[in-house]
Order: sequence, then structure tokens, then C-alpha cells
Amino acid sequence: MDRRNFTLVPFQANEKKAPDVAITGSVQREGDLFSIGYEITGSLSGIEIPGPDVPSRRYALWEETCLEFFLGPGNSPRYWEFNLSPSGRWNVFSFESYRKGMREEPSFEKLPFISQTGPDALRLHLELELGVIFPPVPEKKIDVAVSAVLKMKNGSISYWALAHPAGQPDFHDRACFKIFLHSEKPKV
Repeated sequence: MDRRNFTLVPFQANEKKAPDVAITGSVQREGDLFSIGYEITGSLSGIEIPGPDVPSRRYALWEETCLEFFLGPGNSPRYWEFNLSPSGRWNVFSFESYRKGMREEPSFEKLPFISQTGPDALRLHLELELGVIFPPVPEKKIDVAVSAVLKMKNGSISYWALAHPAGQPDFHDRACFKIFLHSEKPKV
């Protein structure tokens, strides 16, 4: 089992617009099983959090409050983008390389995840089988990027990620893939 904790940071140009929250969580890989858990804590009152809806595939979730993660084989430019709305709406896109060949990933008919929102915390958890998108023999290393888009009630948007290497928020930049999960925990 390989487990890593994370803390997201707001994009610098948006720091003054960023809500007073912390976004933390963990990713874990155990063989073919991948899991991710997010926790947003702090003052959520200014964030526009979509209410519960029928879980369904939706496009352009990044235009509202959305938690995202990206998975890519360690030795390939290919990657997948996962969009998760606290409402239960979701989508998965595959890319051949950096922003090239985008298409909805047909391997998923549903993406069951748990989302709970309270007055001072939003939690979201997802587990998925990597074999759905990766070859039958899982790659030894999977590169992971974790990010979030927070839409404020005043209409402004705050972008959060593990790192912001470019001059603008760009979650697709492979330099944002800062977590490396192995099929077995690496020996130190």
C-alpha cells in the first residue's frame, strides 16, 4: 500500500480572492485500487457549493466548485482528468498528451463517490479500480495531480493545486503531477 497526504495551495494571483479555507486530503494505492479523500475546512459560507443532485455525468464542472484529480502512467504522456462536484455530478476525460486528444472516457458509466457538506467542512471520498483505464498489469508508478476549483458566491473563482508552475492556473501541466504512487510502497 502506498499512501500520501496532500495540502493544496491557491494560485498566487487569486490568493486575495481565495476563501479562508484549508484543502487537505490523501491519495492511496493498494494494487489496483486507488482512493482519494478531500477535506475542505474553514469558512465555507462564501463558497457556492452545489446542492445534492442525481449523480450523473456532466460537462464543464470546472466552471463551478469542483474537486479534480489527474492520473497518468509514469512513463507516458497520457493522462485522465476526473471532475467531482459535491452535488454528485462527475466526469472523466482522457488525453493522449498535454491537452491533446481530449475525450470523455467511456470506460465509466458511473463514478460513485461520497460527498458530505457541513457548516465548516466539505468532505469527498472516491475509490476506483485502476484496471478500468490502465492496462491489465498496472504500471509500477502512477503520477497524480490534485486540484480544486472554488466558485465564490460573488462569482469569483479560486484555483487550488499541489503546485502552480505556470503563469496561470494549469492543472494539466505535468509539473503539477507531484504525487507518485507505486504498486507497492517504495523501499527507502
